Amino acid sequence: MKKNSMLIILIVLVTSCNKLDQVPKSTVSKEAVFNTESGLKLYSNSFYNMLPTSNDILKGDNMGDFVVRKDVPDFFRAGAYGPAQSTGWVWTELRNINYFLENNNAPGVSEAVRNNYNGIARFFRALFYFEKVKRFGDVPWIGRTLGTGDQLLYGGRDPRSRVMDSVLLDLNFAIENITAKTEATKSRITKTVAQAFKSRVCLFEGTYRKYHTELNLQASAARWLQEAANAASEVMASGAYSLNNIADTDHSYKDLFISSGVNNELLLCLTYSAELGVFHDANWYYTSATYGDRLSFTRKFVNTYLNLDGSAFTGNPGYVSQTFMQETKGRDKRLGQTIRMKGYTRVNGGQTQNVPPLFSYTYTGYQPVKWVHPDMSLDGGVRNNSNIPVIRYAEVLLNYAEAKAELGTMNDEDWAATIGMLRRRGGIQNGLSSKPVQADPYLRQQYFPDITDPVVLEVRRERGVELALEGFRFYDIVRWKRGELFAAAWNGMYVPALNTSFDLNEDGADDVSFYNTAPGATQNGVTYINVAATVNGQPNALTLSAGTSGEITWLNTVPRTWNDRMYLYPIPLNDLVLNPDLKQNPNW
Repeated sequence: MKKNSMLIILIVLVTSCNKLDQVPKSTVSKEAVFNTESGLKLYSNSFYNMLPTSNDILKGDNMGDFVVRKDVPDFFRAGAYGPAQSTGWVWTELRNINYFLENNNAPGVSEAVRNNYNGIARFFRALFYFEKVKRFGDVPWIGRTLGTGDQLLYGGRDPRSRVMDSVLLDLNFAIENITAKTEATKSRITKTVAQAFKSRVCLFEGTYRKYHTELNLQASAARWLQEAANAASEVMASGAYSLNNIADTDHSYKDLFISSGVNNELLLCLTYSAELGVFHDANWYYTSATYGDRLSFTRKFVNTYLNLDGSAFTGNPGYVSQTFMQETKGRDKRLGQTIRMKGYTRVNGGQTQNVPPLFSYTYTGYQPVKWVHPDMSLDGGVRNNSNIPVIRYAEVLLNYAEAKAELGTMNDEDWAATIGMLRRRGGIQNGLSSKPVQADPYLRQQYFPDITDPVVLEVRRERGVELALEGFRFYDIVRWKRGELFAAAWNGMYVPALNTSFDLNEDGADDVSFYNTAPGATQNGVTYINVAATVNGQPNALTLSAGTSGEITWLNTVPRTWNDRMYLYPIPLNDLVLNPDLKQNPNW
């Protein structure tokens, strides 16, 4: 008898009907839950476990094309990842939602109240299926609870188009029926959160269909892109949200990611509290040489940050051989709030210190500071209590801008209200009120050779800069069908000469020196990096592109591969064995 892994879940949950029925009636009953608004609210709280975790967001870009890390992910190593290693085919949360929707029909509760909580449930069902489709493509659409003998347990997958149409129906119901428009803690699902999330979902689906022509769904791409633009426009028109302190170009971007408060840019966030003892590990992850992935940005990506005058940095004469100290001057101020450079300080025992990029952590010189609280006492464990944005207004502006750009309907007013506003917060002085008319050759050559529209190119530049390290990049590259970027060489800052010490943050103290032969004498406070071609007879993972000078190259000794099958994950082997009718994704 064929079956899929949902059957295993149902054997555990259905044999006693539902977890709620196992609780003594004197404590709680099915009727008590569904016959009162307080019961519906209590049940709906269980759905919030489906929101991304701190790890999903803080560490979600550890497979992006714009960072290097201490190792090559198995996903990009030939022969290291396949159906036996795949995960994610888990359906427990879906049954919890469908059970609620089937039983939330008590006549003693008003229809408006029931529909409000049904709207929340359907929001989470849309979230559940969106993540499944992103990962696997076609998946079974299950809109009701299943018994152990239900034939849906043994069937195949439904077409992506049917599943995503159902996701859109769920989101539209949520938007129409959730009563709260805003909420003070920014931790609950509201009507506006559902609109913002709809803009994310529809932008993904519209661009995926547009660029993944193998699906033969490109004819419907514009409909999804228009839905994205409309949803984002509703959030913008609400007037409830704005960019955080846009006039403070030196701090407002950085403050978003280290604050324990809420502000008008947040639509939805994960909340943490020192008083309640609820923390995450951002500092530990981004400062530890052993605990985290040692994420560092590539020079190729840092090159995409504009000059303050609004021009492309890669239009500067001689940019290729500029040192770290030279290239970090006069740039979009978000760069200095994303990586360590001149002026970056931390607090140690109450004392403020200038802190350079540390090559005990970074491989490229571009060490992240986003998410990192300046208090160094937080570095050694799970100690951060800053709130983590799940949806913020900047993303909504980017979703609107990209949808309009892809539709070819963006005008100067749209540009000024979205990309112009974001760049203004970065201190950029020009090009804020009118859309570009000339395509940047660097973006075309290095990132998007098939894109000729300058507006699309600039929106993609802005999305990379604004949302870096927030967990979007992998699936942005996937939906744009540019997986080849994951196999590009990992490069770092330019080193003009060996055996020369560099003061990376220009505080008067040298920080790093590179050598092929170990120096006889060393300088206090300087980290010495061996960039010889071989070390102990083995290829060196960290070298310079021209041997004795050039860009840092990191871990290019370990090949990274890309194959178009990797736009979808394989169905996990065990689930395919349980139900062969699921069928494997192509070429896995």
